[in-house]
Amino acid sequence: MFTNVANSLGIGSGIDTAQLVTDLLAASQGAKLTQLSTRQQLNSTRISAMAATKSALATFAAAVKETLNGQGFVGDLISSRTDLANASVLEDSRPEGLPASVEVIQTAAAQREISDVFASAAAAVGERTLTINNGGGSFEVVIDSSNNSLTGLRDAINASNSGVTAMILTDNSGARLVLEAQEGTANNFSVTQGGVSPAMNLTNIATATDSIIKVDGIELTNSSNTITGAIPGVQISLLAAEPGTQFTISGDSEPLDISSLVSEFVTAYNELRSSLNAATKPGLEGTTAGPLAGDRGARETIRNLSQLTSTQLTDVGEFKTLADIGVRTENDGTLTIDQTRLDAAIASDSGAIKLMLEPVVVTDTKIGLSGALEAISTSLQGDGGALTAAQERLEAIRDSLAESREKITADGEKLREQLEANFAGLERQLSLLRSTQSYLEQQFAAYNDDN
Repeated sequence: MFTNVANSLGIGSGIDTAQLVTDLLAASQGAKLTQLSTRQQLNSTRISAMAATKSALATFAAAVKETLNGQGFVGDLISSRTDLANASVLEDSRPEGLPASVEVIQTAAAQREISDVFASAAAAVGERTLTINNGGGSFEVVIDSSNNSLTGLRDAINASNSGVTAMILTDNSGARLVLEAQEGTANNFSVTQGGVSPAMNLTNIATATDSIIKVDGIELTNSSNTITGAIPGVQISLLAAEPGTQFTISGDSEPLDISSLVSEFVTAYNELRSSLNAATKPGLEGTTAGPLAGDRGARETIRNLSQLTSTQLTDVGEFKTLADIGVRTENDGTLTIDQTRLDAAIASDSGAIKLMLEPVVVTDTKIGLSGALEAISTSLQGDGGALTAAQERLEAIRDSLAESREKITADGEKLREQLEANFAGLERQLSLLRSTQSYLEQQFAAYNDDN
């Protein structure tokens, strides 16, 4: 009888209260944490897919811009005589008329004047007023007690903004002042002197000359060795003259023909669009939906790209849109080329197509293909853009889910503390019951012994 009472009280049962608390917490939090983990994993997948979409769009736009940066039709420029001249593509320009034959007859030079020798750069030059006269006007340089030295004179000339610069050369014999203008005969200068001190002697050591070159037999004169108007879209840097010697400036690769260029663009576009289609695929008939299915940012990206073939790239010429030269959008959003129409457009006016794809001068109405893509990218990824807003929304969800996990964890710790306190109280009660049991057992044992 008394054994049954002891068993019903759990005396000596050895309950593992720590494991019991853990099991109760798991029962209370398990479902919530599992659901939260699923949501976090899905949101993380969406964030990754959104980042990949933004990166793919930016990479695509940059690749098109690089191809249509003025060098896409010629490659890098090379000179067959790099000891005579180098060539580079002018920014925002497209080289034309290449390859070109060039002959450097004369390089441009600057006028140079040198003074007599002074003991040192600190030596006094005498108080005076120098007047520099050139095509820009007259510029006065005043030497007084505050700057009466060769160094002071140099600094005063350089501060005059006359277009003439001064420097000091020093050797075993002493220091001399050298005056130099910019290249070309238009920058000739003269110096007049006045004041109480004797005039300083200046000796001409170099006469100003203009550069003279021939491009495809046409003689051109410039005041500089950096020439930008001889070949459209090309800057020529002259290094030395060698009359009678002709060399070539050309691209280092075969020019991209328009048909190949359009084909490469369509291939790259379709890769981008196919990845977007996969990311936004709805989950129909048991199939798995794409990570960005239903996402507003992804939908807006697709909508903007779908308008590309009908976007006006220029406001002049026969061809103004990609659709005009045979590029069309299919039902799945990818592009195809009507090769017959493209070939006919090229045969009709290939130059107009080039200017449509890449205007020589970009304006609001002449944006070109890279400009259209840049506008789409900026609209989607700028402040308030659909992709930016979508990414911010997903990041906000990520932060909210993290806060929810922290709250569940904090609530779990509170529940753990409460359960541990309750079980600690139960252990105390069990201890009291054990003491009572022990006392009763002793009493009953004594009673049985007496009987």
